[in-house]
Amino acid sequence: MTAKAATAPPTIAVAMGDPAGISPELLARLLVEPDIRPAAHFVIFGDRRILDAGAAVAKVDPAVEVVASDDAVPVDAGRPVLVDIGHLDPADVTPRTATLAGGRFATENFRRALRFAAGGRADAVFFTPFNKAAMRFAYPGYDDEIRFVRDAIGYDGPASEFNILEGLWNARVTSHIPLGEVARNISEERILRALALADSAMRSAGFASPRIAVAGLNPHAGDGGNFGREEIDILEPAVAKAKAQGFNVQGPFPSDTVFLRARNGDFDAVLTMYHDQGQIAMKLMGFDRGVTLIGGFPFPICTPAHGTAYEIAGEGIANLGASRAALMLAIRMATEGTNRRQAAA
Repeated sequence: MTAKAATAPPTIAVAMGDPAGISPELLARLLVEPDIRPAAHFVIFGDRRILDAGAAVAKVDPAVEVVASDDAVPVDAGRPVLVDIGHLDPADVTPRTATLAGGRFATENFRRALRFAAGGRADAVFFTPFNKAAMRFAYPGYDDEIRFVRDAIGYDGPASEFNILEGLWNARVTSHIPLGEVARNISEERILRALALADSAMRSAGFASPRIAVAGLNPHAGDGGNFGREEIDILEPAVAKAKAQGFNVQGPFPSDTVFLRARNGDFDAVLTMYHDQGQIAMKLMGFDRGVTLIGGFPFPICTPAHGTAYEIAGEGIANLGASRAALMLAIRMATEGTNRRQAAA
């Protein structure tokens, strides 16, 4: 019997995030982690001077190979490769402040990493934290990362953010919209689409049959119609249709208790109706370990769930937990994707 060839480590395109926060020091620390460096090939988009500044704060030496463009990225580099765009002098960074310069830096890095992956040269994208205000200064149409990714790679298929804490996932039906608009944006179609996307993303991360709980919209999941009829008229029919289509789904459950059941192992994921319904629960359970996955695109896009932490930038005390978890998820999903393609070939 011929031995099965070992799968080569995946390639991860890395975008350096906001330069005024903890992003530079987080990246520098990740690049020296002994279990991370051999797990993938890394192609970083940013500025060497900003990475060096982050390394000085973190007191580490990332030892990267520097090239001038992505056309010069070697296929067999023995260490991480930095595509040095040379677009931000550290002297022009205003520490702990959202600025146009910081937004331009982060958006350009993200755009290049996305296009590198979209061109088939990377298996996943990872980025250190962005500051949304700075991103909007540089890209006025910036609503969130999903909108930016669509614009950058010209993709219009279904996509969503997922928050992940170790083995527990949170998906959502609506995301970055005002709370007053949530109820009228809940429909059977949107719930089914969100369930299908969550199921697909979780299978891509290694779940065989993800167990998904649906959270109710109203207090006590509507209490039999006393506190709203969305559960009766929309959510329950959507769950029934999803079950008929083969999804491993239950609900709707009261949102104030469903995460307790999920945390205790009853479910692998909770589908919430709006952004903070899930975000508050997930961040309370593990703010410094949470991961955001942007799923639905041709490749996984991962980042830590926390922000730029301006208040501690430059102090060298940033917690690496969420960034490590996000990068390892990107590596795992990229490897799973390669394995699936090889099995189908």
